Amino acid sequence: MQRLFSMFPPGLPGLALLLLRASVAAALFMDACCRTQENSGWIQCFAVVLAISLLAGFLTPIVVLIALVIHFVIWFHMGIISVTVTAVIVLDVFALALLGPGAYSFDSFRFGRRVVALPPT
Repeated sequence: MQRLFSMFPPGLPGLALLLLRASVAAALFMDACCRTQENSGWIQCFAVVLAISLLAGFLTPIVVLIALVIHFVIWFHMGIISVTVTAVIVLDVFALALLGPGAYSFDSFRFGRRVVALPPT
């Protein structure tokens, strides 16, 4: 995971990436769970698990691309609600996949850089 991103930015950029993750997770949750009659149960369960994983920032680049595939499956079976909303969701997903999870994520704590303090010899 460290090889995918050079750094996990803290501060305001990290907060912005947290909000971007929340936006993508909310879009996935709304797309899968608001139309319960048309969606199958496994798509809804999978979308909820992916949304929680996105909020936590767990394996973000992989989960974001899987979320995009789930969006495409939902759009293929039930149709696109709005072209504008679809374009915004796709752009958000690609932005998050390229930027990474940020400092306020599970990926940052698991794969981020650490300061190693060696004891004096």
